[in-house]
Amino acid sequence: VQLQASGGGLVQAGGSLRLSCAASGGTFSTYALGWFRQAEGKEREFVARISDSGSFTSYGDYVKGRFSISRDNAKNTVWLQMNSLKAEDTAIYYCVAARHAWAPAVPDGFDYWGQGTQVTVSS
Repeated sequence: VQLQASGGGLVQAGGSLRLSCAASGGTFSTYALGWFRQAEGKEREFVARISDSGSFTSYGDYVKGRFSISRDNAKNTVWLQMNSLKAEDTAIYYCVAARHAWAPAVPDGFDYWGQGTQVTVSS
């Protein structure tokens, strides 16, 4: 499975961005999907995940109420809508996929990683 993330960029604090991740190969509708991020000098941290059908989602505590994950299995695409962005959201965001209907919210829970897209929030 190849994952191609896009939509990152520079935005002011309080603004919004929508990340997209297009998948190719594999059977997209059977994979759990998610997003992780890594800020400079910090470890990767969980942002959001969604089940294979899209029925279940969960979020990291620091993005709850501001970010929303969604998917369209017909388009082999997953999105991350990010609102009310803060300077501390600045990081490289990675799209991930797991060969299961659901996956734990840890990096090792996912089998495939995209190349990442940079999000920079200016304060």
